Amino acid sequence: MLLTSDHRVAILLHEGISGTQGKTGLAYIRYGGSPVVAIIDAQNAGQSSSALTGIAKDIPIVASLQDTLDYNPDVLLIGIAPSGGILPDAWYEEVKLAVTQGISIVNGLHTPLSPHFPILKDGQWIWDIRQEPVGLRVGKARTKSLSCQRILTIGTDMSVGKMSTSIELNRLAQKRGIKSKFLATGQGGIMIAGEGIPLDAIRVDFAAGAVEQMVLESGKDHDILWIEGQGSLLHPGSTATLPLIRGSQPTDLILVHRFGQIHIKDLPNILIPPLTEVIKLYEMVASAGGTFEPAKIKGISLNTFHLDHEDAKTAITKVQDETGLPCTDVVRFGGDVLLDAVLSGSKH
Repeated sequence: MLLTSDHRVAILLHEGISGTQGKTGLAYIRYGGSPVVAIIDAQNAGQSSSALTGIAKDIPIVASLQDTLDYNPDVLLIGIAPSGGILPDAWYEEVKLAVTQGISIVNGLHTPLSPHFPILKDGQWIWDIRQEPVGLRVGKARTKSLSCQRILTIGTDMSVGKMSTSIELNRLAQKRGIKSKFLATGQGGIMIAGEGIPLDAIRVDFAAGAVEQMVLESGKDHDILWIEGQGSLLHPGSTATLPLIRGSQPTDLILVHRFGQIHIKDLPNILIPPLTEVIKLYEMVASAGGTFEPAKIKGISLNTFHLDHEDAKTAITKVQDETGLPCTDVVRFGGDVLLDAVLSGSKH
C-alpha cells in the first residue's frame, strides 16, 4: 500500500514531538508522500510545528481527533510507539472516532487494529503494518551473488538516524540519475516507501531470510540498494541488526551516530566505545572474520540535531579527524560526501 498526494493525513502524535516515542510520525512529516493536514498532540496544541520539530513545514497542531475534522483528513496515521505497543485508552478512543468518521487508519503498532473494526465504510481501510510476511525462508547468503551495491546503515544506538540517512542518500542518488532504491525494514520506513518488511514482527529464525528475499527482489533492477538499519550491535535489547547484516550481505556500511552520546539511551551503564572501535566491530561482524566478503564503513552520518549550526560543523570535523572517514549530517548539510565515498568503489 502507498500513501499518495491524494490522501490527506492527520498524525496521532500525543507526547511524540517533545518526547521520545514519536519518531515514526516525525519521519512521515519529513519524508512522507501525502500532505499532513494536522498533528494531534494535546501537549503542544496551538504551537508552531516547524519550531518544535525543525522540519520546515507549518502544520496545525491540535489537541484531539475531533479538532482535525475541520481539516478534512481521510487517513489517520498512528505516529507514536507507546511502551508495549498498546495505545492508552484515551488515545484509542480517538482511533475509534476516526473509524466512525470514515477515516482510514495506518497502524504501525505491534497490536493489529483490523480485528477491532471488522465493518468499514466503502473505500475505508486499516493498514496494520507490523504483520509477518508469508512464505518465509531461512537465510542462505544468496544476496552476495548480486552485482549491485548494498549499503546498510548501522548505528551506535537505536533511533540515531539510520532510516533518515538511507532515505536521504537514496534520494540524492536518484537525483544523480542512479538506479537506486530505499528498502524499508521498520514501520516508519514502510509508511514512507509503501513497501518493505517489518523486521521486528518476524520470527527471529526467519529474519535474515526475510531481509535476503527483499534484497533479492530489488537487486537485479537497481545499481544501489539502501537498506534501512535497525537497532545496534551495542544495544543489549537489539535483535534486528545481525539478521540485517547477514540477510543483505552488504557491500558497504554507513555508521550513524548522535554526536556527544556516550552511552546507550536510558542505559548509562552501557557505554559506547570510541568510534574507531565501533568501526572495527561492525566490519569484523560483517565479514565474520573472513567467512563473508568484507564490508567497509565508507563514512559517518552524524546526527547534530541538538547542536547549533557552527557547533555542528565543528562536530563533523572532529569526527572526521577521529575516524579518518568522510562525515556529515545528511539532513542538515546534504549527503554528497557520503554518496561520493560509496560510489568511489562502485562499478556503476
